Amino acid sequence: MKFRIQHVTRYEYAETVSLCHSIAHLKPIQTRRQQCLGSVIRVDPWPAVSREHEDFFGNRVNYFSIQQAHDALEVTAQSDVEVTPCVLPEASKTPAWERAIERLYDKGDGLMIDARIFTLPSPLIPLDPDARNYAAISFEPDRPILEATLDLMGRIYSEFEYDPASTTVTTPVAEVMANRRGVCQDFAHIAISGLRGLGIAARYVSGYLETLPPPGQVKLQGADASHAWFSVLIPDIGWVDFDPTNDQVPQEQHITTAIGRDFQDVTPLRGIFYGGGTHDLRVAVDVDRLESQPTPEMPAR
Repeated sequence: MKFRIQHVTRYEYAETVSLCHSIAHLKPIQTRRQQCLGSVIRVDPWPAVSREHEDFFGNRVNYFSIQQAHDALEVTAQSDVEVTPCVLPEASKTPAWERAIERLYDKGDGLMIDARIFTLPSPLIPLDPDARNYAAISFEPDRPILEATLDLMGRIYSEFEYDPASTTVTTPVAEVMANRRGVCQDFAHIAISGLRGLGIAARYVSGYLETLPPPGQVKLQGADASHAWFSVLIPDIGWVDFDPTNDQVPQEQHITTAIGRDFQDVTPLRGIFYGGGTHDLRVAVDVDRLESQPTPEMPAR
């Protein structure tokens, strides 16, 4: 399935900004089930410096610097992607989760060894004991890793309340565990903290989810949003994604932008600016099925 994603971020400042430096994780990455057909980022005002590089995790990172006075900043990213379904084996026939941990220390298995970084605590995901104990309920001794992870995903979906007003991007894992409520970022962080606490390699995934309007209604432009979920490395299968917000293994409607240890590694847009005072932020995202020709690859601007 092919999609066109448009992500518009606009800052309006109370006072003039004289200089800003920003980095963006807005261009989708290539994965075994996703191909980025074309992607372009437009920045207004025109940046004095603009470049793209690949970070440690393989993400496409755009850096830009605006060195002229401005009262507003608008960043528009447009990408075309093609996503194929995820085909998984029978959950009960995957290796026991303890065997998956052992494989992380097999010196002859480069993929598994490289994933060991995703067993460590990260700035926003400490090894929270409550999260570990919560995950351990699903990970009984010798239980197949895919079966156990599906169970954990389903429990988070059932036992945590989706509440956009309850957390911010910096809400600690311990607070989310205590209150049992949050948003997609929080649910991914909870799962990852618990999995890493058990020694399992788990990473944070940032992207988009196609949403469809109720039957008979027109889809509102700009009404979509960024989404987040988590991924677990399963021996001989690879990284498998899990979306606890919707209790599903991501298929064609999930588009991956970036992967990392936690949200901090994959923030869609962040930076520093001089001046500005207070500011208003508006974000509009559209994920539409694509029938026309793909957007040509262009350098960041």
